[in-house]
This record gives sequence, C-alpha cells and structure tokens, in this order.
Amino acid sequence: MTTSNDNAHQRRILILGGTGEARELAAALVVDGHAVISSLAGRTQAPTLPPGEIRIGGFGGPRGLAAYLDEQAIDLLVDATHPFAASMSANAATAASSANVPLVRLERPAWSRPQGAIWLEVPDMEAAADVLPEDSRVLLTVGRQDLDPFRKRADCTFFARMIEIPADLPPEWTIIAHRGPFTLAQEKAVLTANAITHLVSKNSGGLQVAAKLAAAAQLNVPVIMIARPALPEAETVQTVAQAREAIGQLFRTG
Repeated sequence: MTTSNDNAHQRRILILGGTGEARELAAALVVDGHAVISSLAGRTQAPTLPPGEIRIGGFGGPRGLAAYLDEQAIDLLVDATHPFAASMSANAATAASSANVPLVRLERPAWSRPQGAIWLEVPDMEAAADVLPEDSRVLLTVGRQDLDPFRKRADCTFFARMIEIPADLPPEWTIIAHRGPFTLAQEKAVLTANAITHLVSKNSGGLQVAAKLAAAAQLNVPVIMIARPALPEAETVQTVAQAREAIGQLFRTG
C-alpha cells in the first residue's frame, strides 16, 4: 500500500463522483498521504463531503477536464461516478487520454437476480415505462432526473421515492421523500402498504443485494431492472480496497 513515506513526492489525485465509494476512497487516500481533490456535480443539496479538497460543478466537457488535469498537475484520475453517469465516464476517459494522465474506474459490481425473484431487464427508462402492464401500481426508485418517460403512463399509479422532489411532478403521483439505506422490513412495509405490483430500479449495484430487491423477491413483486449503459474501456476495480491496491501499484511502478 502506498503511504506518504514511500512516495518521492505527494501525489495529486482527482476523484470524480459523489458516491459512497468515492467518499470512502478519498478518506483512505488522504490517510495514505496523497493530495486528494473530490469533484462533485453539485446536483444534491447538502451532500456528504469527503476529506480533502472539494470541487463542485462541471468542467465544460472533456476538453475542460483535460485542461484542469494539466493545470492542477494531477497524477491520477479516478472515475468513481455512479454506474449510470455514462457521459461523465466518457468525458473522463477522453480527458485522461488527452492529458496523458492514468485513469482508474471504481465501479461497484452489478446486482444479480436473487433466487426466486421475478426480473425483467430492460435497456433504458423508456423501455421500462413501456413494459409496465395497465393498472400497475409502481414504485419508482430511479431518481428525479429519470421520471419523464413514466409521465405518459396515466393508466398506472406511481409512487416515486426520492431525496429531492421536482416541482412539476404529476399531482396524482405519491411522493415518498425518504433517504436510504432502508432495511428489508422497511422495504416490505412500503411495498405492502401501497399494494405495489411492480418495482422499477436501475442496476446501481453494490456488494450486497439491495433490500428493496430482496423485499420484492419475498413478496413476488416483479422488478423492472434497467441495465447499465456501456462505458469506455478503462482499468476497472470493484471495491475501495481494490482501488487502493491498484493506485499503490500504479505509483510504485511509475
């Protein structure tokens, strides 16, 4: 593992992403003696901030990010954005190549279907909205930026769970304004109390299956699972521990 004692100089690392893994990695790399800058998109109010320097806002596309890497003398770029942040991951790959800066992607493993679960995997939000049967009672757990395709399904009853609520949601929708994580018992209670017939989720992934998926499996509630977008090739790790090891190896070998 790389520490401040085995570095010829303090390494400058830019981490993209406001995920829990990004915060955990930033904290670990600060302890390891690196100068860490965490870049957050700024879409979430009062985000949990990691240790180290914080940068909020966009870069102006891949050219702007490449310029930032050069101006800040960044030694390593870490893409720890959400698995569905495809445009940011594409920008990171392009910028890293342009600026000749090494890139490591921290991408949590995708979820697999729990035994006995009813899953239908679809490629995108539009497909998810299209496959819902008429008169479905749907729990949406996809985030506020992905709700538009479901507005056309006036024949369904929607329950949208999110942290921050858009101002223009259909008045007939029920909003569940809660912040996770949720326990299995809590998820089963939500599904049961609202007589949910379908759960819509992105395959955000994680080391453990989400409680909502386990609850849906136990209650025989079908899951409409939105597949991850394709991302550019990059050195990819699945855990913070693997990321630390990959970064340490990279710096040791130059």
